[in-house]
Formats: sequence, structure tokens, C-alpha cells
Amino acid sequence: MLIEGPVEVALPDGRVVRSDRFTAAVCLCGRSARYPWCDTSHRRRPPRSQRNTQ
Repeated sequence: MLIEGPVEVALPDGRVVRSDRFTAAVCLCGRSARYPWCDTSHRRRPPRSQRNTQ
């Protein structure tokens, strides 16, 4: 998700992280190594709806 910055994000553990960028990419899939910021990890694996479910 892209949002206009600067932005502060409160994490479940209570920490608050900040991005001073004009636009921040927030991870919604939970795969990012830089969570809560998106690192495009979602591109490496197809969505569940497109994976073979056998």
C-alpha cells in the first residue's frame, strides 16, 4: 500500500516506526524483511488463489 508521507506506523509490539519519504510503501502481506515497509517480497511468490492447491 502506498501512502503519502511522512508517516508513523504503530507496530503490534508497541514500537512506532517513521518514514520521512514523500511516499511510503507499507507491507500488507507480511513477507517483507523490512516490515512494516514493503521490500517487494510479495512479487516472489504467487498469491494463494493462483497456487496449486493439490
